Amino acid sequence: MTDAPILTGTSLTGGCQCGAVRFRVEGQPGRASICWCRMCQKAFAGPFGALVTVKVEGLTWTRGQRSTFQSSDAVKRGFCAACGTPLSFEWSADKIDLATFAFDDPSKVEPGVQLAVESRPAWTEHLADLPVRPPAGGPAVAVVSRQHPDHETP
Repeated sequence: MTDAPILTGTSLTGGCQCGAVRFRVEGQPGRASICWCRMCQKAFAGPFGALVTVKVEGLTWTRGQRSTFQSSDAVKRGFCAACGTPLSFEWSADKIDLATFAFDDPSKVEPGVQLAVESRPAWTEHLADLPVRPPAGGPAVAVVSRQHPDHETP
């Protein structure tokens, strides 16, 4: 396991769930991590925050503007004001961490390290052992998704 993801391309795109905020990253991202700290748990409303470090000079916000929340004296967290998607962890003038699952293809930024494991809930050790529900059979409930597709759009 390495701290930096291996990428086949030099450009990655992503954005929020509703598509109001989009971004593009040029160049090789840095460390991809899973952070179990309580602040990340609350910011992501989940057991951890998955983040990857990128250079600010290689980051372009291609649609809309993120809103920010000063979560501590050292960190601002960016999010979409329209849909609430967590987008960034801003801690440096020249680097920024972006939410892994905000990328159009999150598999391109595989985490290489876990942080703040002392805040990890004990039950997360057994997630892989939970039963998996098979795909639903029979007539499906019609759902109209309003989620932005995982690619650039006009």
